Amino acid sequence: MTASPTPTRVVLLAGPSGSGKTSLAALSGLPVLRLDDFYKEHDDPTLPRVAGGTATDWDSPLSWDTETAVAAIAALCRTGRTDVPVYDIATSSRSGSTAFETGGAPLFIAEGIFAAELVTRCRELGLLADALCLRGRPSTTFRRRLARDLREGRKSVPVLLRRGWRLMRSERSIVARQTRLGAHPCGRDEALGRLAVAAGGNTAARPPARQSG
Repeated sequence: MTASPTPTRVVLLAGPSGSGKTSLAALSGLPVLRLDDFYKEHDDPTLPRVAGGTATDWDSPLSWDTETAVAAIAALCRTGRTDVPVYDIATSSRSGSTAFETGGAPLFIAEGIFAAELVTRCRELGLLADALCLRGRPSTTFRRRLARDLREGRKSVPVLLRRGWRLMRSERSIVARQTRLGAHPCGRDEALGRLAVAAGGNTAARPPARQSG
């Protein structure tokens, strides 16, 4: 009797901007779906605004195309392939789309600051292997986020500084909210261990050896 193929499932990797999600996902050796590519475009009339101003609040889940992200994850779990937007953060617009494939892997990561918003939907659809919220020191996250955003020219320096300061002050509440949504809060070592367990030991993700001293 032929065994049924192992179903493909997703690990949702959330956490504050700059918490190290992208680096950790790369260490895992698993296919990685970038959820940042599912932002709405700058001229979308449903974009939320920062309280008391006219600027777009890109840190609100309402700035993100949740339905399209869920559909992409479901397609990957069902067929191993989907088309995803190519998003330019500097211009807040999509420049096209590209094919994304899991390559037959039974597990893939979907990472982004809004990944926790998908926990309930993915669980209800039977797609969820695990959900993690990567956390660390707010000051470290601030420095890492600013260095990345300056390097990539994501926005102007004043915008990046104002956003960075606001996010640093609210980081603990961001982690708390993502935890309430069902993502397990953890550091890098624990996250790598849980990824290895979710993949049944077939992933490159392993906690690094602890250094003495």
